[in-house]
Amino acid sequence: MRSNRVRTTALAATALLAALSLTACSDNGSGDNGKAGAAAPAGSTADQQSPAATAPDSGKDAKDTDSTSNAPAENTAAHSKGSTSGTGGQKSNSGATGNKGTGNSSPVTCTGSNTKVTVSKVSRPINHLLLTATNTGNRPCYAYHAPALRFDDAQAAFPVLRDSIPQAVVTLAPGQSAYASIGLFGEPDGQEPHKGTHLTVYFTGKSNRGSTGAPAELTLPAGTSWGDNGFVTYWQSDMADALTY
Repeated sequence: MRSNRVRTTALAATALLAALSLTACSDNGSGDNGKAGAAAPAGSTADQQSPAATAPDSGKDAKDTDSTSNAPAENTAAHSKGSTSGTGGQKSNSGATGNKGTGNSSPVTCTGSNTKVTVSKVSRPINHLLLTATNTGNRPCYAYHAPALRFDDAQAAFPVLRDSIPQAVVTLAPGQSAYASIGLFGEPDGQEPHKGTHLTVYFTGKSNRGSTGAPAELTLPAGTSWGDNGFVTYWQSDMADALTY
């Protein structure tokens, strides 16, 4: 009986040692697995971040890796791109509008807002003033017909000399000028001349019915006098042509 117990105990001890050995091996393996398992989230995080980082290079790879996490980023990128494209479109449209504002676009009507108007004395012909309208805008403008003049508080517009109608409407590119001469007196009519200090210059439209746009307000040269039978010519493209009347 005693020998059986000893043998049984020895066998049990041997089995216990084997079990402990297996347990130790198992623990070492589980520790490695545990380390690997602990590293897995980091690897997973890296996998999730990588497509976002490489999404610009390969959107397909990003979708395949993690379509759920990448979808918002792609949508955001799409919206951002769309917004940029929209801005670019507006700039383009704005640019297109700007191109219409260049000298190559359709002319507008000359007014006091897009021209600089001056009045000056001339030595020849005598009793004449010269009006100069210079296009200060960025588009060509039409100087239609003749300027409509009002001296000081006169009740009527100054007479227009019909014989001065040019062959074509005067078109001013940006920086160019149109000219009109003012004959301060016509044929003697026995009336006393008026002393003038202020001149309002109105621009006319294509229809030549009334004025259009802002007028130009000018100070007359010192000592200016004018008569009711004076005249103003049509706008001319050449100063010499304006001063022939």
